[in-house]
Order: sequence, then structure tokens, then C-alpha cells
Amino acid sequence: MNKQDRADATPQTKPANVEGEGSYTGTRRYNERLQKHVQNADTEELGEQAKQALEGEEGAELREAERRAKRGPAKH
Repeated sequence: MNKQDRADATPQTKPANVEGEGSYTGTRRYNERLQKHVQNADTEELGEQAKQALEGEEGAELREAERRAKRGPAKH
């Protein structure tokens, strides 16, 4: 392999705005918004609404969704 072939074989560098598979920017924004929501939301009221939903007509559907989520992604 000559010098030019080795130069061509080196990996290309990513542009500065590409973060790869994990997005630090997206994670930071999510965490900031979640913290803001928890600080400002009436969590007692939200909990009561969730309880009523589970005990109401949509309860079975919500429990099924929870069961599927706990199984993880579908295998294809």
C-alpha cells in the first residue's frame, strides 16, 4: 500500500453538528424540559387523572400498552 492509498483509507471526520447515534443536545433539551415540567406541573392532579384513567373505560387498553412496552420492541 503506498502513501496515497493510506491517506485515502483514513476515516472521514464528521461535521461539527453531527453527534452520532446519541444526541447530547437532544438529551440535554429533554432533561431541561422534563425538569421544568416537574417543577411547574400539578403532579398530584396528574396522578389523580392517571388513576381515574386506569380505573375507567380505557384502563384495559392502558394496561395492555404497559404490558407490550415492558416486553420491549417487536422482533422481526
